[in-house]
Amino acid sequence: MNKIDTNLVDKAIIYAVNAHKGVPRRGRDFPYIVHPLEALTIVATMTSEPELLAAAVLHDVVEDTEFTVENIRAEFGDRVAELVDAETEKHDHSRSKEDSWLDRKKAALEDLKRAGRDVKIVALGDKLSNMRAIARDFARYGDDFWNQFRAKDPQSHAWRFRALVDAMSELKGLEAYEEFAQLVESVFSKACAGKSCEKENK
Repeated sequence: MNKIDTNLVDKAIIYAVNAHKGVPRRGRDFPYIVHPLEALTIVATMTSEPELLAAAVLHDVVEDTEFTVENIRAEFGDRVAELVDAETEKHDHSRSKEDSWLDRKKAALEDLKRAGRDVKIVALGDKLSNMRAIARDFARYGDDFWNQFRAKDPQSHAWRFRALVDAMSELKGLEAYEEFAQLVESVFSKACAGKSCEKENK
């Protein structure tokens, strides 16, 4: 069996575990780190590049913990830091997260559309992990499921996730992308039954 150098990825996993230590996944009774590890697993189906794998497991560290992009840069180098920064949602602290939800999602989508393939691969690891969880929980809880989010109208989520499918269309043909696109359509065709979920929220 051929050996591979896993030093960077191993270091990133340990860093992410410590950064997210003691934090549960929102609305779940399991540790938050389960999500970054699933994102890592998904990205590993698309690439074996250590920097992309490291960025996948670190993708929420800057957004959700006290660590900064510069902390990531110091530990993992410029490329990993830039990939993590691209996946970090920017928040206007003069507004609440509820009030700024739509503007933040629009800005993130525009950035993703313009981003390179590597950024989209890391993003797809995150978004597919999220979409798998949404599909499971919507099947279990039905319409009540959406009440846990800042944006409680499923039409808002339908707009966002369908826009994500479009923004990452460069990855068409990859198994992870096709699964993501199928789950988005399956969930939101049911969640939006009898409603118009096609138009962007204004």
